[in-house]
Amino acid sequence: MLLKKIIEGIQMVKGKDISVINLKNRENFICDYFVICNGDSHNQVYAISQSIEKTTIKQLQKKPWHIEGLKKREWILVDYVSIVVHIFQKEVRSHYNIETLWNQN
Repeated sequence: MLLKKIIEGIQMVKGKDISVINLKNRENFICDYFVICNGDSHNQVYAISQSIEKTTIKQLQKKPWHIEGLKKREWILVDYVSIVVHIFQKEVRSHYNIETLWNQN
């Protein structure tokens, strides 16, 4: 349910290229999923993070455990412990390419 609401929050503000990486079968990994998306500007990246937070609080009464990157708004990480959301500006996402890193066997 949390994963679904996070994705809804991203879609509400037109977050792009949503990707979900299942990490449940990874040994010694601390979360179950990475959710990765991007926005077109600093403002949209911030708006996506705020939409996710508002959606999960309003519909599930679930607050993030930790949020990083709000100041620069190039890569915001929203940590729900079992799900970690990475919200990038497109160029930053391309540079770090974490999908490839975590999808390797």
